[in-house]
Amino acid sequence: MALPSAAAPPGPPVVPGPRPEVKKHLACDPESIASILGQNHPEVTINFAEPVAEGGSFGGAGQGNIPFPANATGLPALCAVSVNVKSSATSAYNFGLFLPDQTWNERFMTGGNGGFGGGINWPDMGRYSKYGFASMSTDTGHSSNPLDGSWGLNKPESLIDWGYRAMHGSVVLAKEIITGYYSEADGIKHSYYASCSTGGRQGLREVQLYPDSFDGILVGAPAWWSTHLSSATLWQGLYNYPPSDPKSISPALFPAVVAEMTKQCDPQDGVVDGIVSDPNGCNFNFEALLCTSPGQTSCLTAAQLTTLYKFYNDWVDEDQTFVFPGINLGADPSFLMSAPVPLGYGYFQYWLYNDTNWDYTKFTYADVKVADSVDPGNATADDFDAIGRYQAQGGKIIMYHGEADNLIPTKSSSYFYKQVQQRLAPKGVSMDDFFRFFLVPGMGHCSGSANAPWYFSAGSQALSDGTTYSVPGYSDADHDAILSLLRWVEGDKAPEHIIATKFQGDNAAGAVVRQRPLCVFPKQAKFIGGDVNAAKSWECKSLY
Repeated sequence: MALPSAAAPPGPPVVPGPRPEVKKHLACDPESIASILGQNHPEVTINFAEPVAEGGSFGGAGQGNIPFPANATGLPALCAVSVNVKSSATSAYNFGLFLPDQTWNERFMTGGNGGFGGGINWPDMGRYSKYGFASMSTDTGHSSNPLDGSWGLNKPESLIDWGYRAMHGSVVLAKEIITGYYSEADGIKHSYYASCSTGGRQGLREVQLYPDSFDGILVGAPAWWSTHLSSATLWQGLYNYPPSDPKSISPALFPAVVAEMTKQCDPQDGVVDGIVSDPNGCNFNFEALLCTSPGQTSCLTAAQLTTLYKFYNDWVDEDQTFVFPGINLGADPSFLMSAPVPLGYGYFQYWLYNDTNWDYTKFTYADVKVADSVDPGNATADDFDAIGRYQAQGGKIIMYHGEADNLIPTKSSSYFYKQVQQRLAPKGVSMDDFFRFFLVPGMGHCSGSANAPWYFSAGSQALSDGTTYSVPGYSDADHDAILSLLRWVEGDKAPEHIIATKFQGDNAAGAVVRQRPLCVFPKQAKFIGGDVNAAKSWECKSLY
């Protein structure tokens, strides 16, 4: 059935349920916030609590918040709070809270982090506060560049904070503070989570360990398999290392590789639009990139072609053991193949072996086995059976992944989904009843695309103006993934599709270039005629 024409409803996003115009709350100062916790939490210190005027800004600027240095801007009137928690004799973490003054929607939203970085994600919190959520983010115990894992060297307690403890402790305390801050007999009506990448892992890990934390989670490109993702990130860099090796591909050739993949794979979905909609279904001829005569440029030798083939195919090692999926056809190899990156070797040097001199060029599958046996921080979110406990409590999951992700292979999310299905389907559990997975053609890591519709107001997604929340002109549950999750949890209407939008210049003030439905896995969007850039011209169809 074709999609209906999308109307542009007026006004801000409509959040289900009551939204009183005035909320009574405590004073916004450290003493009042501390009084909520009383003497029950000697491990807790209130760093600050200060009011922010309507239209104001607040956040990382001037705070040394390395991964999130910018302020959240255009805020509603709210109370900004920071809390420090001593988690062990050698570790501590902080979390931030935005508590809207008069527009609280009686709901709680938690955001996440990225890579190895901690830091409080004030920008995402700011966007969530504009919906009316009381919002929270934890720094997981440190502030660092997302590629820098050196903070974890010989600090096992800090790794535990990063792995799961800081997130859960922050959620528990945040709920207690929110409940005490507002004069609400019933407290928080519903609790949600939305984030991407490491943030996706954090959300999945939280509901595996503590299924009552959230009623619904929206997770993108989750870095859930910590031990194997870090291993694969290193392994993929070593395919092309050292640069002097005849098998190595110069980064200058990567644009030609992507162009050839787009040339072959784009038309196979039935529409030539610069978007590879079905990379897994593409019958790609690698040999089209092969040099066939002396002096040719923008082509590969046979040895280089073998390197490329490894990168875009699954890593299978001893005894035909599946280790990790390859990157999708059409995804840019530049980040992972130009050189080994710290997200790979840093994991082993700083977290696993605690040896800054560990020689990553000697990496083998044996190191993967060591990583599996240790799992630093107990971070890996691979307890698939625990997802069943979350489902049994009524929890809902929306997961998404960009098909052109060049950092975390898209198929790692497909693998996760199928592993959960294999555990629960034999028990009579229908995945569609609680877990819906969406692939996003053309989207990179968590957000962004030159041509494809990618914006649907998920966690870690922001338009170039930096202040927008929801989807301008389309603030409804069909276009906004957060509102879609709320409608599912509170209105029992599961998303059959989410319409992604591409704005001119990726700016909210720009015209809508194109829209397209994202389909519930394993369905795919197929063109049925009409304006190729209109969502109604596409239909989600089963492949079988």
